Amino acid sequence: MPKTKLSSQINNLNLFANAELASVHVAGQMASLIRAGKKEGKPTVLGLATGQTPITVYQELVRLHKNEGLSFANVISFNLDEYYPICSRDKQSYSYFMHQYLFKHIDIKPHNIFIPHVDCPVDHISKYCEAYDQKIASYGGIDLQLLGIGRNGHIGFNEPGTSFDAPTRLVNLHPVTREDAQTDFGSIDRVPHQAISIGIDTIARAKKILLLALGERKSEIVHKALKGDITTEVPASILRTLPHAEYILDMKAAALIRE
Repeated sequence: MPKTKLSSQINNLNLFANAELASVHVAGQMASLIRAGKKEGKPTVLGLATGQTPITVYQELVRLHKNEGLSFANVISFNLDEYYPICSRDKQSYSYFMHQYLFKHIDIKPHNIFIPHVDCPVDHISKYCEAYDQKIASYGGIDLQLLGIGRNGHIGFNEPGTSFDAPTRLVNLHPVTREDAQTDFGSIDRVPHQAISIGIDTIARAKKILLLALGERKSEIVHKALKGDITTEVPASILRTLPHAEYILDMKAAALIRE
C-alpha cells in the first residue's frame, strides 16, 4: 500500500494514501489475529474503540465476515469506554454504536461482549471498574487494542493529566472532548460530563496496540503525540515507549510529521 518517507525517530508507523486504505489495513491485522486464534483453538481478545475513526474498520470486518467467512465465534471484546450516565439504548451510547456498526452483523457471542455498564450507582463504580480490569486479566489480557486519538491527545477517555499508571475508573470529560461530542448529542448541554474508561495502564498491557488517526483534524495532535514530549498532558505520547504499539495514519493526519 502507498507509503511515504517519515522521520526515522518514529518507530512502528504505517502511512497510507487515504483513510480507507488505513482502515482496511487495521481490519486485516485484526482478521489475521482472529484466524490465527481459531487455528490454535484459543479465543482472541479484542479491545475496541468507538467514534468516527473506526467505522470503516468495522465495515471491513463485517464485509470479511459476510463475504470471506471470517468468524467471530472465538472473539471476546472489551470496549474502551462509555459515557456516564447514559442508557445503553440511547443512540449516543457506545453500546448502541457497537451493535449498529459491528455486533449485530457478525457471529460474536453476546456473552463475549463487554462494554462498561452505566447503570451502577456512583458509590459502586470503583468496585465495578476494578472488576472490569480483573475480567480482562482473567482472559489473559487484551491481544489487540484498537485506539483512536482525541484532539487533546486522549486515548480512551484518558484525558490530559491522566497518570500513565491509571486503571479503569470514572473520569471527568475534558471540555474539548465534550465539544467534539455535541454534534452527536444535539447540544453541549446534553453531553455527559463523565465517562467510565479503561485506564492507560490497562491499555499498555495489551499485547498489540494499534492507534488509528485519520484526517486533517488530527494532524496537530498526531504531531504532538509522535514528535513532542512524552507527557501526561498528551496521554497518547506514552505509546512511543511501547514497542508493541503501532501508528496507522492517512496522509492528512500525518501532514505535520512527513518529511
